[in-house]
Amino acid sequence: QVQLVESGGGLVQPGGSLRLSCTASGIIFSSATMAWYRQAPGKERESVARINNGGLTNYADSVKGRFTISRDNTKNMVYIQMNSLKPEDTAVYYCTKLYPTAWGQGTQVTVSS
Repeated sequence: QVQLVESGGGLVQPGGSLRLSCTASGIIFSSATMAWYRQAPGKERESVARINNGGLTNYADSVKGRFTISRDNTKNMVYIQMNSLKPEDTAVYYCTKLYPTAWGQGTQVTVSS
């Protein structure tokens, strides 16, 4: 059974930083493509960043240059470092395994002064 557990969300001021972490179990993590999605109130869930088993990354245009996704296959963990946060980054962030898709429970990120 796939289990994805996120941590690290919270309240941060505009321009600040947060790092989200996700611990995966029940999968062969080193072979998995992992991603972070987010869903803001009243909006559809959207892809933020993804990293494949070879370490190749892809980012949404809205976060390029500000967010960095990474993984540690020795710990079965995936991270997203979020810098220069903006109020429009406020959302519930989900750790995701792709192909097939599995979701974590989500962690709230609020960017506000």
